[in-house]
Amino acid sequence: MRIKFIGAAGTVTGSKTLVESNGIRILIDCGLFQGIKPLRELNWDLLPVSASTIDLVLLTHGHLDHCGWLPRLVNQGFRGKIYCTSPTIEITKLIMVDSAKIQEEDAKKANEENCSKHEIAEPLYTVEQAKKVFPFLTVVPPETLVELENEIKVKFSPAGHIIGACSISLQLEGKNLVFSGDIGRDNDVLLYPPIKPKKADLVFLESTYGDRLHPDTDPKLELENYINETFKKDGTVIIPSFAVERAQSIMFLLWELKKEARIPDIPYIVDSPMGVGAFEVFFNNTKWHKLSLPDCQAMSKMFIINSDYEETLAAINNKGAKVVIAASGMITGGRVLSYLENYIGIPETTIIIVGYQAEGTRGRKLIEGAKSIKIFGNYYKVRAKIVEINGLSAHGDQADLLSWISELEQKPHRIFLVHGEHPAADELRIKIRETYGINCSIPFMGQEFEF
Repeated sequence: MRIKFIGAAGTVTGSKTLVESNGIRILIDCGLFQGIKPLRELNWDLLPVSASTIDLVLLTHGHLDHCGWLPRLVNQGFRGKIYCTSPTIEITKLIMVDSAKIQEEDAKKANEENCSKHEIAEPLYTVEQAKKVFPFLTVVPPETLVELENEIKVKFSPAGHIIGACSISLQLEGKNLVFSGDIGRDNDVLLYPPIKPKKADLVFLESTYGDRLHPDTDPKLELENYINETFKKDGTVIIPSFAVERAQSIMFLLWELKKEARIPDIPYIVDSPMGVGAFEVFFNNTKWHKLSLPDCQAMSKMFIINSDYEETLAAINNKGAKVVIAASGMITGGRVLSYLENYIGIPETTIIIVGYQAEGTRGRKLIEGAKSIKIFGNYYKVRAKIVEINGLSAHGDQADLLSWISELEQKPHRIFLVHGEHPAADELRIKIRETYGINCSIPFMGQEFEF
């Protein structure tokens, strides 16, 4: 059996792990690289094995850095099944089409404004190519052992993080390989706690927040304070957020604050081409989260959903006080860039960062104190107030990750720490060794192990 780390090794994005066993090739996740340019350029490369030789894909969840490279995989010849939960299928379709639209819009804008280094800017993939992935998506029910082929079995166990997200237990050659995917928090606003594995010979554990603990603060109170402070200045609050789940968590807190008359009666806008679709995922999958259907419907009525770009322009041109939740979460693309072009230079603006910001992303640069930021080839001075609410992160922190492996009945042979930058992974490695006495490895990109 061979394990090859194609992505999310030494970095937080581009999740791809290849498992080869008895002539079968299995790809765990198929995500886009985000952040610094050398990583983003990897999205244009071929895989180290031919896409047509991969037999199946197991998808932990529908975030772009876990599913966003699927259109490239299919375009390069993959014809197997892509297994995931039902909510993940819905989210993946939304995310891929949204990603394609953003890439097409960005390429069009770059060509019109002549701000690309290439003679002709092209999208990584088109909406049409994204939709070609749909027929390969195959539902797997949670907490059910499913036999795939050649005596290979798989079980998906809910992991929190976003709706439909699961850890994956892959059974083959008498061994049990457990892939954590992204682990959510035990006290998440909307989602249930992750299910902890009981048995594993090899564990592939994310380490995004492996070197830190989330602060013991009240994110609802922080939101209230930032919104009211900005309202007093007649300013705009911009919250870059992933359109699925994290946006709904923020919306839930805003809805509660509004019911309690703790925030002003101003426009609350969700700006995303897939905003309506994201709501439908929550309406269709109430067993996966804590909100009832009536609460989902009541919450949705508070918000203005902008799907068309003309609606975005109208919101931008309305300079009155407002709160805008706009994709993308790491400010790597999407509608949020149009808002920042117009508002980041205004001192009355508040930009609230609510999730992990990968190395090299605009979000990371902002929280590190960048004085200017590049958008569509132009630099804009940062005069807006930049704040961070760590309590809204969808990722478990170091304590959550340690807790997730606490119920293993026997020590696994090894834990591979993936989906994290090296300092975070190394700190988690030390903690796991001290707490459980388990050997950990931190693989590099392209590294291969044989068992």
